[in-house]
Amino acid sequence: MKFNKKTAAAVTLAAALACGTLAGCDLITSDTQKDMLQVVAEVDISRGKEFASGGAYEKYAQTIDVSNVLKRDLIASFLSSGYQYIQGGSSYSETFDIIKESLVNRKMLIQYAMVYLYEQGEYNAQGYEQAVAGKDDPTLAGLAYFLTEEERAKAEYDLKVIINNTIDSQEKSYITAEDREYDSDVRTTPTGIDSADAEYCDKAYKIYTGKNSPSDCGTYKAVEGSTPTTRKKAYNAFLANLEANNLLDKGEDVSKFENLNYYKLELQTAYEDAILEKLADGFEATAEATCTETYLNEKFQKTLDSQKEQFADKSAFETALDGASQSSFVLYAPNGNYGYVINILLPFSALQSNAIANDKGTEGQKFVRRAQMLQNVKATDQRKTWFTGETDRSYKAEAQEAYQGREYLFFEDSIKAEEGSKYKPLKNYFGKYAYNGTVEYDEKEKKYTVTPAEITVDDFIAELEGYLGFAGISASGSYYAQGAAGTGSAEEIKAAYYAQTAEDFYSDSEVDYSKFLYYQGKADIGVFNANDVFVAGSKINTAMSVVNELSFAYNTDTAGLNKYLGYSVSAYDTSFVKEFEFAAKAAVAGGVGTYTVAPSQYGWHIMYCTFSYGNQTPYTFDYADIDREGSFSNLYYEAVKSSTVDGYSAAMQTQVVNNYNACVTVYENRYADLKALGNNN
Repeated sequence: MKFNKKTAAAVTLAAALACGTLAGCDLITSDTQKDMLQVVAEVDISRGKEFASGGAYEKYAQTIDVSNVLKRDLIASFLSSGYQYIQGGSSYSETFDIIKESLVNRKMLIQYAMVYLYEQGEYNAQGYEQAVAGKDDPTLAGLAYFLTEEERAKAEYDLKVIINNTIDSQEKSYITAEDREYDSDVRTTPTGIDSADAEYCDKAYKIYTGKNSPSDCGTYKAVEGSTPTTRKKAYNAFLANLEANNLLDKGEDVSKFENLNYYKLELQTAYEDAILEKLADGFEATAEATCTETYLNEKFQKTLDSQKEQFADKSAFETALDGASQSSFVLYAPNGNYGYVINILLPFSALQSNAIANDKGTEGQKFVRRAQMLQNVKATDQRKTWFTGETDRSYKAEAQEAYQGREYLFFEDSIKAEEGSKYKPLKNYFGKYAYNGTVEYDEKEKKYTVTPAEITVDDFIAELEGYLGFAGISASGSYYAQGAAGTGSAEEIKAAYYAQTAEDFYSDSEVDYSKFLYYQGKADIGVFNANDVFVAGSKINTAMSVVNELSFAYNTDTAGLNKYLGYSVSAYDTSFVKEFEFAAKAAVAGGVGTYTVAPSQYGWHIMYCTFSYGNQTPYTFDYADIDREGSFSNLYYEAVKSSTVDGYSAAMQTQVVNNYNACVTVYENRYADLKALGNNN
């Protein structure tokens, strides 16, 4: 059993929303309310021997009350995630036992967390009893006792965000049906957009019902096309779901959501999550203390030594290279030309591709005719649907903010995020390359007309080098003709490239893939330092972020979007198209910052080298550098710490569950009907 920090899942909310309403599901009996409120398990760790007279926790025994798992909770969890177990091959009986165990373990951990916090000295039994005395809702008051004012505010904020997001989802269906058409096939967006800062809290944040104004709800942003009418419809549908699930009491005043008993029930769950997070913080602090400088240095060296031995097997190394990430590192490479490239594909048109596919000439003749078609390849900005999709991602750039002074940028919240902002800054994406084309917006129709500009491969090279320069990175290169940097003007060299004969593509009767190289350049990132690849603001990261953004703008090889460093490049022959493979290897051989341009049957490939294993052990671990965000030492430390914390936390949770498992009473007969589902199938 494992719980995650920053969790914000409310069980009863899932019950209200999953598959519409529970009342229409086969899981519910005719006497719905009575059936749902049956207690299927009781948890009370104060029955444990440590709470008995003379036990270590005797003085806390009176503050631990019985916690009940209701049949409603089982159903809610099943509708939220249970079908995953069924699809995985588990029976209904096994699935409901798993769910029951998970809910019981959560109750145990919450009770244990109270004791844990007592033991830290900040809280005590007397303070708890004073906090709950005379309260209308002693359970909620008891949970609130273990939270600071800021922690309570954060729990409430997180809950309100969940509720608003839920109503937003319902409202979008009304807006879509009534007010707006949008493109459903949306261009892939960068990983990390609109990622909320887990520590952010807006105390002025409110639930938007349609009767109040979004401007009075703090940092809440209404969905695109929202009106008071569509919001009221969505809010009323949400209330109807609550009522259908017996979560809305008769006669309750629904004008202010926060006054509903249902909200208080959800707030209890939110407070429980916050207390579990404090327990997790305690576990983390204990585990983190073991990640000493000596331990980390030894672990790094052991991992490096292990990889040196393991990667004697070429296939093992290349598998690891493909699986590298910011938490899984390839610290060593065998001798050879290994690295990573971002590939940007500017494609042939459908008509051109068809002509290439049906060309019946010799290989050399095909190369010649393809070269002639390459002159007419026109690329376009692929980000149209970031305007016309369900969510409008665009915003108007301020003067001098965007490259070439163009008008529309994207992801304002993430691009402009600063310390203390609601959102995290978007990483590895420079964010100043505005849409390349014309954009018109009809305010009355609420509709965009977006027309991309067409650019040639030479235009793209100019965009790449110009945008790098805009970002403060100088870059330049040379055109190639017949496999070597040509002499004369750029136009003469390009003309010679396109004028190659069939024989020009061969050397000693073998295809000479160097003859396909059209351009090679390099961004001035200074001396390559593998430790700084992901350090925002470093030259190497800035250049990579620029190219990554251009990939999102123009690349039609969508499999290459949101990859770690791009495609891994082997020193050996691969299954890649040979022209592509040669140009990729050339980029890696040129070192980080090198970019090459070459064709294949798919169109033009622009490849930018993000990482090179020219040094067999490119990384160094420096404990003094673990707090510099994005540095290798920082990422390595965080990965090791996360693994250590997860292992320790899991072990501690298992220990708690094993210690107090005897303090649980289960009434299996009360959910036997659920376990019997599917028996007749």
